[in-house]
Amino acid sequence: MNTSTKGRVPTGYAEETFLSEATFRAAHRSIEINPSSNPKKRKREGKGDPGSVFGASAYKGPWAKFEQEKPDAASDEEYGEDEEVEVVYEEDEIEEQPEAPASKLGTAYGDALGEKETSEFVGSQQYDYQGRTYMHVPTDLDINLRGDREGIKNFIPKKLLHNFKYHTKSITQLRFFPDSGHLLLSASADNKIALWDVYHDRELLRTFSGHTKSVNDIDFNPSGTQFLSASYDRYMKLWDTETGKCLNKFTSGKTPHVVRFNPSMPNEFLAGMSDKKILQYDVRSGDLVQEYDHHLGPVNTITFCDEDRRFITTSDDKSLRAWEYGIPVPIKFIAEPYMYSMVRSATHPSGKYAAFQSSDNQIVVYAASDRFRQNRKKSFRGHNVSGYAPDVAISPDGQFVASGDSGGYVCFWDWKTCKMWHKIQASDAPLLAVQWHPRETSKVITGDLNGAIKYWD
Repeated sequence: MNTSTKGRVPTGYAEETFLSEATFRAAHRSIEINPSSNPKKRKREGKGDPGSVFGASAYKGPWAKFEQEKPDAASDEEYGEDEEVEVVYEEDEIEEQPEAPASKLGTAYGDALGEKETSEFVGSQQYDYQGRTYMHVPTDLDINLRGDREGIKNFIPKKLLHNFKYHTKSITQLRFFPDSGHLLLSASADNKIALWDVYHDRELLRTFSGHTKSVNDIDFNPSGTQFLSASYDRYMKLWDTETGKCLNKFTSGKTPHVVRFNPSMPNEFLAGMSDKKILQYDVRSGDLVQEYDHHLGPVNTITFCDEDRRFITTSDDKSLRAWEYGIPVPIKFIAEPYMYSMVRSATHPSGKYAAFQSSDNQIVVYAASDRFRQNRKKSFRGHNVSGYAPDVAISPDGQFVASGDSGGYVCFWDWKTCKMWHKIQASDAPLLAVQWHPRETSKVITGDLNGAIKYWD
């Protein structure tokens, strides 16, 4: 060994000391057998009040300091019977962790369970002359909102029709009422959910409060009578669309990123979580029915396909997985080196394809059938995502693809040629939510980072 480096340690110079293992063990054992050779009697300060954070009576728990050292000759009687005495040697014994205090008065965090769900009707008229609520599909319009949708041909919107004003923070998701589209549901980072009238006065009808943090996704059940909300407060809540009552609450202790009802089984839904899992719940019992645990990152999208017998999920692990509904083993796993995480999805009306908003500023298309292969010929570019997760939407006739943009644009592409048709400057802030009206030919709704909802025609 080089003598110049011998004995050197990162903190200075140390002389080598030779101590056989047998000698060390013997010394250690003698202390264990006879611990009274040199005890120091010290007692801890009081644990304090669990409901207080600051001041002399603040809660210290197991981290309370030791009081000033007493003389070794002091007898145990000097300390009261109730006082806690700690016998310490070279290292303090680890005190057993006490149970957490039942009260959370001393913390600044709100108890998620303590938030009561409330809903308020704020429209001008709750019932019409026949006693029907807003759930009734209007028939006094120049468009039929019921029946067959065949023959609808979509066009690109050109002008602003209406501004919906209520939310104070970013719009995270927008949803039209299933099939008819006569109501609009909006979710926002201001913890609120709002229900709007799309026709007549286009007024705010009902507000839903009960989440303590940003609502990041909403989804109607197939009939529209109920909807789910997912929030960063780690709760998923089931609401009645008509009465505003919260029917059930679900939580796994992790943040849900996406929730989707099964269109063929309206009593069950899937939730993509921040802990890489997809959870399947039954809304009637509130029970967790199935758990899909193969992703390596937070789950971003859930897309049903193949007549709802299968579904596709994407994640921050930059992969795509396809599953049989109810079976927790992927039937297809796609992870290529060139892939980016896909943050939003939409199904083509034909049912043959699914479009995904990729984080590399393009919309990619995958087959929604047996092989789930990427369609390399279909890639929609020209918009900027840059750190946001703008929605992607496909028109009801399957002819156009729409997407938000971090520059405030709403962009439209032709499905067949993949060429960008048009860009509308819809906002000064990033545009995050876009949805086509299910019945109208050229109506599109958009929501931006400032909380503005705009209706285009």
